[in-house]
Amino acid sequence: MTSGANRTIRCLGYVALPIACLVSTAAIADGIVIDKIYDPYVQPLEKEFEFRSLVFSDDDLADTQKHRFGFGRSLSERWFGEIYAVGVKTTGEEFRIDTYELEFKRQLTEQGEYAFDWGLLFEIERQADVDIWEISTSLIASREFGGWVGTANFDVIYEWGDPVINEFETAFHTQFRRRWSEHFEPGVEIHLGQDTLAVGPIFAGLKRLGGGSKLAWELGYFAGLDEITPDDTVRLTLEYEFY
Repeated sequence: MTSGANRTIRCLGYVALPIACLVSTAAIADGIVIDKIYDPYVQPLEKEFEFRSLVFSDDDLADTQKHRFGFGRSLSERWFGEIYAVGVKTTGEEFRIDTYELEFKRQLTEQGEYAFDWGLLFEIERQADVDIWEISTSLIASREFGGWVGTANFDVIYEWGDPVINEFETAFHTQFRRRWSEHFEPGVEIHLGQDTLAVGPIFAGLKRLGGGSKLAWELGYFAGLDEITPDDTVRLTLEYEFY
């Protein structure tokens, strides 16, 4: 790669995060976009089972739980694929499968190769009981500085089907995490969208098990800062990773 291309990539890294913040606050986004923030890395030969739970609580709305069950595996040194079933439970209603999702992550650069590490995430989603589809592409950027890691996801989403209006949406998520040890890493996250403005602390860790397997966990609490975002959101993620 030429030195000019290297300079271009470095410049993109330094400007991508603030530009994404500005665009996201002005763009159209449907629904609550609080969710997992992805890193750009792929581990060859890795497989994982994932459980992700989001609990939304608001004084003016029924409490809602969203539970995601997934299985994923690396497809090559740069590609990782995962399939999910997503269930929803609202106060007064029974648990039901709401959507099915398929996602692919592409690692674009080697870790530490440039000022920022880059990746892309592609997702397709279909609701289980109605003919509504959603596809999205996310630009992932990550950088280590001192004892901190900053990661950002900028999502562009297209939704279509009956009875929704076909439209593009965007969302922005960023996380700053302190690397104290692999067992415990505190941090903070911000989630932005037209119907979301939330911020809160997160705590993450990793427990190594026998045979090269490991259990990664993450727990976060996010306070809604506007009239639309739920007052309180709790997110729990568990990933059992093995080879």
